[in-house]
Amino acid sequence: MSSNEQQLSGPDFARGIPASDIVDGKMLLGHFDGEAVLLAKTGAEIFAVGATCTHYNGPLAEGLMVGDTVRCPWHHACFSLRTGEALRAPALNPVSCFRIEESGETVFVREKIEKSPKQQVKPDSHVRSVVIVGGGAAGNAAAEMLRRQEFKGTVTILSADDALPYDRPNLSKDYLAGNASEDWIPLRTQDFYNEQKIDVRLKTRVVAIDTVEREVTLADGSHVAFDALLLATGAVPFRLDIPGAGLPHVHYLRTLDDSRALIANIKNSKRAVVIGASFIGLETAASLRARDIEVHVVGPQSRPLERVLGAELGDMIRAIHEERGVVFHFGTTAVAIDEDMVTLKSGDRIPADLVVAGIGVQPDTALAKAAGLTIDNGVVVDQYLQTSVPGIYAAGDIARWPDPHSGAPIRVEHWVVAERQGQTAAINMLGGRQPFDAAPFFWSQHFDVTVSYVGHAEKWDKIEIDGDPSSRDCKVTYLKSGRALAVATVSRDIDSLRAEVELESS
Repeated sequence: MSSNEQQLSGPDFARGIPASDIVDGKMLLGHFDGEAVLLAKTGAEIFAVGATCTHYNGPLAEGLMVGDTVRCPWHHACFSLRTGEALRAPALNPVSCFRIEESGETVFVREKIEKSPKQQVKPDSHVRSVVIVGGGAAGNAAAEMLRRQEFKGTVTILSADDALPYDRPNLSKDYLAGNASEDWIPLRTQDFYNEQKIDVRLKTRVVAIDTVEREVTLADGSHVAFDALLLATGAVPFRLDIPGAGLPHVHYLRTLDDSRALIANIKNSKRAVVIGASFIGLETAASLRARDIEVHVVGPQSRPLERVLGAELGDMIRAIHEERGVVFHFGTTAVAIDEDMVTLKSGDRIPADLVVAGIGVQPDTALAKAAGLTIDNGVVVDQYLQTSVPGIYAAGDIARWPDPHSGAPIRVEHWVVAERQGQTAAINMLGGRQPFDAAPFFWSQHFDVTVSYVGHAEKWDKIEIDGDPSSRDCKVTYLKSGRALAVATVSRDIDSLRAEVELESS
């Protein structure tokens, strides 16, 4: 079905529908004035909102209604049915709201109406300046949330990157595969930051934090004062330490510049070796195959992603890649790279004019450590994302927080988690007391198959499988001592949403 056909499916709400067709706790898809619209009822109230997620245009009608909210089936964005507000990332923009008119036993949808988002906290009058170190997912989401909460003080993003905040997951997926133009990559335009009075300083590196004087020092020797500070420095890739690792055809994939350089190199490449069967490595492998590059993947494990997803989904992912021509070399590692060859520990030599290393990342905690913040596999924060120094918060890949669902401190490197933490940290920097209690969520794309994962299970003692991974249709639950810690799904979006709700309510 085309997007236009989907938009025009269901009844024309301008003509009205019987009130009896709108069931409490349910959603009804239709359209109004050429736009897909959802009708939803909770109690005696009826709401009408746009039916298309503002993140990647997911179909909200196929999502899950939870109270007076709706969650997107694709990447778990959440919207208010009352105001249209994007309550939870990855969506940052609201959906439209429409006026409802009831006449007798008939309900009509009328014109769009403006509704104000709910202000979650009254900004602390003592906080007049907020500095955000890092221009990634967490930093951008925090800055936006500060303005959504009507914070009138200064907001400064200090980013070492040379590009405005961008959609990092796309770098290894559609953008790298050639299915998405670079126009898709920026999260916002410069005009947006100007209108919101968010000062984004690119190519700006912070070299020190003075927790007493409440200021940061930049590489050029200048200083920026703050009342509240958010550290969102993200993670940096592990680097290969083998002969030939510095050759120009060896790439890493973390930044937009990395992806651009890799795409430029692809034009003159026919054979690639991906070192590391990580999520980023495998997504890169799939994208390179989409460009008709011969791809070999090297990893020390026995199957891909088994440590995170288990044997069954690991075998499924391997089969998906092998069906598309990816060749795996497991149980070995790369020991040397030449201009046209990669040598493995096993003794095999793989011809390659392009090498991509995806051997993992580590949290960029050097700045936090030098400032005296508590570090333990990341920057340690409390349930409100505040570090060991009051007024300084951390979010995203560097934050290690007390996860109420697994019952242990965790740190994850997920895009959606980083954005949601940035939003929560922003509220708390303004004086809120909102615990971060969202269940972690990520998705991974392998050709035309997407794996969705909610929760966090570093270890488990039992896996329950509903469905068949080999047919790309399953729900996999990871349990420890009888308690579900995480759920992975393939082709079962609604099950993933329900698992998220169950984890967050348990």
